[in-house]
Amino acid sequence: MRKLLNTLYVTTPGSYLSKDGENIVIKVENHERFRIPVHNVEGIICFGFLGASPSLMAMCAERNIALSFLSENGYFLGRISGPVSGNVLLRRKQYRLADDPVFISKLSRIFVAGKILNCRTVLQRAMRDHENEVNSKEMETAINILAVKHKQALKCSDNRVLRGIEGEAAYTYFSVFDHLIIAQKEDFYFEGRNRRPPLDNVNALLSFVYTLLTHEVRSALESVGIDPCVGFLHTDRPGRQSLALDMMEEFRPYLADRLVLTLINRRQIDATGFTSREAGGIIMNDGTRKELLTAWQKRKQEEIMHPFLQVMVPVGLLPYCQALLLARYLRGDLDNYPVFLNK
Repeated sequence: MRKLLNTLYVTTPGSYLSKDGENIVIKVENHERFRIPVHNVEGIICFGFLGASPSLMAMCAERNIALSFLSENGYFLGRISGPVSGNVLLRRKQYRLADDPVFISKLSRIFVAGKILNCRTVLQRAMRDHENEVNSKEMETAINILAVKHKQALKCSDNRVLRGIEGEAAYTYFSVFDHLIIAQKEDFYFEGRNRRPPLDNVNALLSFVYTLLTHEVRSALESVGIDPCVGFLHTDRPGRQSLALDMMEEFRPYLADRLVLTLINRRQIDATGFTSREAGGIIMNDGTRKELLTAWQKRKQEEIMHPFLQVMVPVGLLPYCQALLLARYLRGDLDNYPVFLNK
């Protein structure tokens, strides 16, 4: 099993990344603020318009360290990567299967059904843990609807219809998402999913964590030799990480949504960490972003019993485990793709 290394998040404005021997060095106004040995890092994510030396970028490419640049609000800007690695035969098989309508439909409905079931589990967990603090009637209705949508997704053979089922399930899930917020209700309310830009604090958090999750899934796919841009549920588009978006669907409720709810309900963040921009939309300040990233890193260190592999793995390696299983499925070593399901 692959070792879980660190992802380095750079959030301080005016930071400059450089290389010093076998170390990654971060300077602010020409003063060294931080350094870390390169062998302890598997990815670097920079927020805001920061600089990086050519020698550092070359080292990241050589060591297969993903170096990504995001806006301060979490929008993906670009990525430095080295030569494509992995088994060319696996990628050729992936490309052939991506043109097979029957295979596309089969894998797409697995992704969607897995996401719906994990959304249902999040609601069931809230009912169990906060029975006296949530609207039981509305929650039960949503849980029952998601059960129906899950069955419909498993039987669907048309991706256009499947996307409609997924959309209806997402609407149902998010229609009761506000009930899952049991603290700081005046500042953290949810009236529906919105993005680009997010219009409230909760959506700002969700969009930011979804960006982090996309990075993790893309890196996992590339590490096992799969092309993250050739998907099955999400259609191909230049610059779009279609397969990463496909696979992250099963992780959204468990890794992203639950983290956001925990941060709010445990009061680890508050409304002072968010600012409304004149041009519209909400952005997080540096302190809130660091708090979220710290919680994200701690969450990745927690261990869970993998439902298919039946071994204890760090949560941060779940995307890698699923990428391995997807590779085995694409090669024909598995009869089906065992989507991750949170019990």
